[in-house]
Amino acid sequence: MPHLVILYTANLDRPVAQGGTDMTALCRALADTMLATRDEGGKPVFPPGGVRVFAYPASHCAVSDGGTAGRAAGGSGDYGFVYLNLRMGRGRSKETISYAGNALLESAKSHFDSQLKQQHFGLTLQVDEGPEVFDAKTSTLHPLFNRT
Repeated sequence: MPHLVILYTANLDRPVAQGGTDMTALCRALADTMLATRDEGGKPVFPPGGVRVFAYPASHCAVSDGGTAGRAAGGSGDYGFVYLNLRMGRGRSKETISYAGNALLESAKSHFDSQLKQQHFGLTLQVDEGPEVFDAKTSTLHPLFNRT
């Protein structure tokens, strides 16, 4: 933990020139944002070995009215939507969680700048925090970053 899962309409997998985006670049930008986020005391909010960002296209979806209002407004009616869900364990202050959420939202808005300006597009970020009912981990990643 922390894990950031991105669900998005598959139309965003098109080439950039056709209104799509580079989802791998988005994943990297969001992971880098998480790694750069510091708490009130200047300490990293997220451990490098725990940061994960995954993106999944929704090959089947229904968004809003199916494009009727978008076509009436002069658009293609091809809506885009991205849902980002950050899941993390408990223990961070409300201020730190808010700061991290805002930093991720700004990073995502920057990535989707052209879609937000040129398309009918929705972007949602939700942050969820424990408590976990069951939480078990095995990783050789954390020791890689805990070397002195």
